[in-house]
Amino acid sequence: MKKLAFLLTVISAVAFVNAQKVQQKDVPTSAQKGFQKQFPTIKEVKWVKEDGNYEAGFKVKGTETSVVITPSGNILETETEMSINSLSAPIKAYITKNYPNQKIKEAAKIKDAKDIITYEAEISGKDLIFDKNGKFLKENKD
Repeated sequence: MKKLAFLLTVISAVAFVNAQKVQQKDVPTSAQKGFQKQFPTIKEVKWVKEDGNYEAGFKVKGTETSVVITPSGNILETETEMSINSLSAPIKAYITKNYPNQKIKEAAKIKDAKDIITYEAEISGKDLIFDKNGKFLKENKD
């Protein structure tokens, strides 16, 4: 039991170091301006600092959305929640074949700064990334 408690403490500490909630007042003005320029009507934003950048989480017409933005205000990527049923057939087939008995927990569409679109399917603490045609690209630990 002590080992489990220790392990959970270590995992929590690592997660805290990698992503920290921050108050809007602590987000650089240039990052806030870059966000406001792209999303002028959004008022409720939750900010997280991650790997030197900032992630703004918010809802657009009820859909969970987030953007990763540099301290200077450049948007690196936009992630939009989507229905699991909206994932393409090749993505679902890949997961069924390579991750049998695993259930997709969440799905998202990601657009990077170069307008390249990828899709993310979350299963058991892993994010599976696919290109726009449903070809598997990589697996990230959640």
